[in-house]
Amino acid sequence: MREIARLCSQIRLLTLKQLHHLGFGHYGGSLSIAEVLAVLYGKVMKFDPANPAWEERDYFILSKGHGGPALYAALHLSGFFEEEVLYTLNQNGTALPSHPDRNLTAGVDMTTGSLGQGISAAVGAALSHKLSGRPNRTFVIVGDGELNEGQCWEAVQFAAHHKLHNLYVFVDDNKQQLDGPTKDIIDPLDFVRKFEAFGFYSERVNGHDTAAIFDSIERGGAQREKPAAIILDTVKGKGVPYFERMDNSHHIRANDEQNLLIEKSIRELEEKGVRT
Repeated sequence: MREIARLCSQIRLLTLKQLHHLGFGHYGGSLSIAEVLAVLYGKVMKFDPANPAWEERDYFILSKGHGGPALYAALHLSGFFEEEVLYTLNQNGTALPSHPDRNLTAGVDMTTGSLGQGISAAVGAALSHKLSGRPNRTFVIVGDGELNEGQCWEAVQFAAHHKLHNLYVFVDDNKQQLDGPTKDIIDPLDFVRKFEAFGFYSERVNGHDTAAIFDSIERGGAQREKPAAIILDTVKGKGVPYFERMDNSHHIRANDEQNLLIEKSIRELEEKGVRT
């Protein structure tokens, strides 16, 4: 898993560099998903950067679309576009809007941003592949705050009813959402037990341990009649200690002090030999 750990560091570095260049954005929820993206794009999913619409590819949907900068970093590192494109993030004429857009960005399978809708689209894709007898798998990341949406649980129930064993749902349980701590907005209780009650195979893992994430995907894939829900125990703003300690790092317009701390984190990653 050494190469996957290196890929994770590269995703985190490029996420920081994109957002620092822009001056603002969704730092917290982008940084918390670097590990799962590294595992998916570095070891698990089938895809072809030269042919993003390859019919046999695995589908990936970032339902928590505000994590777009981390996805863009993973797509660049996987060969979908050049690094300079990253620094057009959320600017006029960009191919990389704040939230992913399948009509603009190579490698994006679903336009997302309106929370709750991405997981429904993922379930639809998985059902389509099953009905067609195709081997494609569908992977989707949802936020813990996003699961306040009733639409998510309708999709979950539908997926279990149709025994979509080709569907993998990752919950980025970083315990914060736009308006504050997730437990204070709507207490999610036990995600594992909730998904199990809906008919999923479910487990909780350290969302910053790439080996643990990979092993959980393997266990989920061994289920022949159940979709899998993998609850990622994560820290919002992971990789920047200042952001990790913040009460809310959902969206940050960095001030001078914060910019210095971001630049310090970038230098530390580069000094560890992380190159992009």
